[in-house]
Amino acid sequence: MTPPTTFPAVLTTRLRTDPGQPLVTFYDHATGERVELSVTTWANWVAKASSLLVDELGLERGDRLAIDLPPHWLGTVFLGAAWNCGLTVTEPTDSALAAVVCGPDSLPAWSARSAELAVLACALLPLGVRFAEPLPAGVVDVGVDIWSQPDAFQAWDPPQADDPAIEAGGRVLTQAQLWSEAAAARLVGGGRLLAVADPVTEPAILCEPLLSGGSLVLVARAEPERLEATYAAEHATARFPA
Repeated sequence: MTPPTTFPAVLTTRLRTDPGQPLVTFYDHATGERVELSVTTWANWVAKASSLLVDELGLERGDRLAIDLPPHWLGTVFLGAAWNCGLTVTEPTDSALAAVVCGPDSLPAWSARSAELAVLACALLPLGVRFAEPLPAGVVDVGVDIWSQPDAFQAWDPPQADDPAIEAGGRVLTQAQLWSEAAAARLVGGGRLLAVADPVTEPAILCEPLLSGGSLVLVARAEPERLEATYAAEHATARFPA
């Protein structure tokens, strides 16, 4: 079967077929945090993030977004939101950025550029909550502003198959290419992929489960001696790296 060619088409299919199944399970071995998002819950976060980017901040299809976060479930949300809006996810060094999503570590550097591009900051605390202290002027606290956004989003200028989805390391993948590559998934339908990579730099670890009917178990700051226990507890069926 020919795979869908845009992110909204892929997500619509998943919402129709198994909305209550887990899609992203996130572990931080350093803190013991575990977060699990069903297809529906993840889609709601993606819709809210999409509305924040487009309706609140005025980004448009074709604009360029950097996601300067460590491996985190919010990274998958903003990947989905970018593709939902027809944005290109690119590197933090890109000189043509329209917006950046950053975390606490990179906030000081990005806040200094809030006059020239939209800066969204994630506290990376459990449940996606706000920063404990006020942020510099011009910086959007995702943990505050995302909650007021609607749970559904319809782009007025929806992404097209030939829109660039990822541009990094000298390589450009369009939306259609993204899903064509994901169709060659390592997962059997319903499989669970345990990954210790960053989905922003390795988008296949999100795209393959999303397209195949599977799910992602994303482990940040992985402790090797705990990975086997996590793999078993989550009934994972594949690994990245293999």
